[in-house]
Amino acid sequence: MTRVLPVLDNRFALQPEFQPVVSGILHQLKAGLAVHLHSVYLAGSIARGDGHPGQSDLNLTLVLNRPLTAAQLSTLDVIERRTAHLYGSVIRGLDIQWVTLDDVLGLDGIFRWGFWLKHGCRCLSGDDLSSRFGQFEASWDIAKMQNGDLREQLENYRRRIMATRVVAQYLDDCRSVAKKMVWSCFSLVFHRERRLALSVEQAAEMFLGYYPEKKTEIERLFVLISGTQVPKKATLFMITDFGGWIVAEFDKIDRKIG
Repeated sequence: MTRVLPVLDNRFALQPEFQPVVSGILHQLKAGLAVHLHSVYLAGSIARGDGHPGQSDLNLTLVLNRPLTAAQLSTLDVIERRTAHLYGSVIRGLDIQWVTLDDVLGLDGIFRWGFWLKHGCRCLSGDDLSSRFGQFEASWDIAKMQNGDLREQLENYRRRIMATRVVAQYLDDCRSVAKKMVWSCFSLVFHRERRLALSVEQAAEMFLGYYPEKKTEIERLFVLISGTQVPKKATLFMITDFGGWIVAEFDKIDRKIG
C-alpha cells in the first residue's frame, strides 16, 4: 500500500511573534540579493506553527537563479548577523542554506531538494517549486540525500570547534553539530519508520526505538543542544566516537540496501 508523506499546510498565518522577524529578513534578502533570489522557504517549528519565542530557530532555504559571488556571500553574512542582532530575543538561532535553481530541478536534486521543499518547507516568497514535485514515500535514497556527506560535515565541525576561542561561538557550534548528529541518527531509521520526525526530540525517540543501546550517547547530544558548556575534549570525543559510529552504520546499511 502506498504511504506518501504529509506536506506542510501553507494556508495558516505565521505566529504573530515571528511575523516581524520573517518580514524583516525577507525585506533584507530581496534588497541584498535582488535578481539572484528566486524563492525563499521556511522550515522547522516556526513553519509548522508551533514555534516558541526565544527557543526556536529560524530555518530558511534560499533558491537562487545563479551561484552567489564572494561579495554577495558577504552580503548574506551581514544579513544573518543583523537579523541575529535585531531579533535575538525572538529566535534562538538563524540557519540559512542556499541552492541554485538548476540544482533543485536537476535529476540529482529530486531526492534531496525535491523532497525537502515538498515535505520540509513552506514557501514564503517567489515561485513555489514544491508544486513541481509529487508527494514522496520514505526511502533509504531520501535518507542518504538528506543526510549528505556526514563524514565531511563532522570533520568541518571538529576543525571549527578546535579553532574557536569565543564561548558563544563554541556553544553555537556544539548545538549545531549535536542537532546534526541526532537528525543523522533519524536518517538511519527513516526508511523503516516510514514517517517524518517533526522535532529533534521526536527524531531521537524514533532512533532509540531501533537502537536503544545508544541512549547514553543521545542524552549527551541533548546536553550540547541545551547550550550547557562542556569541555572541548568531551565534545570532540562525541564527534569522533559517536559520529564515527553513525558514519559506519550508514555505510553498513548502504552496503546492505544499495
